[in-house]
Amino acid sequence: MSSGNRVDRDFFARPARIVAKSLLGKDLVHNSDVGLIKGKIVETEAYCDTDQLDLACHGDRSNSGRPTERTKVMFGPPGYAYVYFTYGMHWMFNIVTGVKGQANAVLLRALEPLEGLSIMTRNRKNLPLEQLTNGPAKLAQALAIDNSLNGTDLCLDNSVIWIEDNQPTKKMTICSGPRIGLGNTPEPWLSVPWRFWIRSNPFVSR
Repeated sequence: MSSGNRVDRDFFARPARIVAKSLLGKDLVHNSDVGLIKGKIVETEAYCDTDQLDLACHGDRSNSGRPTERTKVMFGPPGYAYVYFTYGMHWMFNIVTGVKGQANAVLLRALEPLEGLSIMTRNRKNLPLEQLTNGPAKLAQALAIDNSLNGTDLCLDNSVIWIEDNQPTKKMTICSGPRIGLGNTPEPWLSVPWRFWIRSNPFVSR
């Protein structure tokens, strides 16, 4: 069983951009039905991080900043999993941040595999190591994340999925740039540098 310290709710009760950067180097852990799966977070994206609407954010663009049945988890409280389906084929794993009542979340875009490699490889149909978790849909598939985890409280001691704070062994250089895959999202939301990643990590998405 993984032995790191679970991140508490206060960590997530901050603006998405702060949490997105702070998550880099921490571990996502899923105690799945077939075993423990764990990866170091190496890439994130922040959504809805200002008082203005973020038109790249589900919580804002779908209903003018009001929750829908699909997005209600995203409106808090912080520290919960927001899992959604996209392109008719992929699950995406987000963590709710900020304050209750405002859509605010961080998308996990890439992980560095740490534990449960045989499970990840099987889930990803025997692809090579460097392709297991280098993208948001890939990491969700590798870690057996689906809609059953939507709304899960990551901060409970008995939660099956959580974030661990393990001290990094190497100093990280954090980079930032525009978010990816936003389609026809207008400016300035298309270009705001709210994607964050660890420089030179081979598992950052391409």
